[in-house]
Amino acid sequence: MTRPPEAGLLRFSRAVRWVHGVAGVLVLVLIVSAAVLYNSELQVLVGHRPVVEAVHVWSGVALPVPVLLGLASRSVRADAAELDRFTARDWQWLRSRTRRDGAIAVGKFNAGQKLNGSLSAGGGAVLLMTGAVMWLPDLTPLSWRTGATLVHDWTALAFGLLVLGHLSHALRDPVAMLGIRTGRVPVSWARSEHAAWAEELAGPAPDRRD
Repeated sequence: MTRPPEAGLLRFSRAVRWVHGVAGVLVLVLIVSAAVLYNSELQVLVGHRPVVEAVHVWSGVALPVPVLLGLASRSVRADAAELDRFTARDWQWLRSRTRRDGAIAVGKFNAGQKLNGSLSAGGGAVLLMTGAVMWLPDLTPLSWRTGATLVHDWTALAFGLLVLGHLSHALRDPVAMLGIRTGRVPVSWARSEHAAWAEELAGPAPDRRD
């Protein structure tokens, strides 16, 4: 049975929120430490370059851990599968210039969120692999390390911009932030932003006509 409307709809389980929170903190640490390593003025200001390098490397190594542990949870696997499922309605949503008017009934995640998830996962994998090549120089030839450094730097820039875009969108929607913080969102918001998902959990919207 679903919860009463006034209790809101469960959008994210505790396991999903845990994975998102821990991974998010690690990503922010990676971005900040990378900025210090690549910017000479920040290097002078912060100092302790070996410590910053160690923080950056081990944060990168740790990043897959919460995701892999989270896959033990059914809710995390379900959300991951939903993010990986692109439908005809998602393509329609992307092509629409009025995608935010609610005319296209969106599931639990809209197409933009699905793209963000795919790009984040792909970018993270590239950064992890190229970072490993750079971190273990004795195991790879110079040409590999040179190519890995170039790919790592440009992917890191693109990944950082993706994260900033994600944060920008999230901060403009306090109800979405409430969902990732507490797990629940108001039914009215769900019907407006993710109508198909809201109908699946709470049933069709009531007819307000007299």
